[in-house]
Amino acid sequence: MAYKYSGRIIRAGKAWVDNDGIQHPANWMVWDDATKAAKGLVWEDEPASFDGRFYWSAGVAKALDDVNAVDEDGNAINDADGNQIVTLGLKPNAIATVKAQAGGLLAPTDWMVVRSAENGTDIPADVLAYRAAVRAASGTIEAAITAVTTLDAFIALYDVPVDADGNPTGNAPINDWPDAD
Repeated sequence: MAYKYSGRIIRAGKAWVDNDGIQHPANWMVWDDATKAAKGLVWEDEPASFDGRFYWSAGVAKALDDVNAVDEDGNAINDADGNQIVTLGLKPNAIATVKAQAGGLLAPTDWMVVRSAENGTDIPADVLAYRAAVRAASGTIEAAITAVTTLDAFIALYDVPVDADGNPTGNAPINDWPDAD
């Protein structure tokens, strides 16, 4: 919420110059509403806030699934190679993120798997168990993402569970990865 003059935000306690070059005093906030309006000041509410992870803008939700881009007549919009442009949905993006996170969690021990494949060196049991837990968690998270059918259900995947006092009791379903010991 702010006063604006010709699209510029006018800060309280700061002098300002109008389009005619007239400087107005820093105490302009003491003016009554009629004087402010006469000087061209307009009160504008800030746009409604929104979570950019789930909405394009206030009240405009992102699609859960991929959407083929079309023009105002419903005709496909193609890229330079003639392929239809697709706006990725929340679910495919989230699944790609989960796969990348799983890969990042597995990467530090990948060398052990390569070494084992190349020369038969044993992989420690705790490393094998951790890697299996990461793959299982990835599968569980991806299944949860795939199963949602509403935006509210998708958003709920990001909610951290809490107890009656509001204290976290675990991880959000979208981020429920095993701990590396």
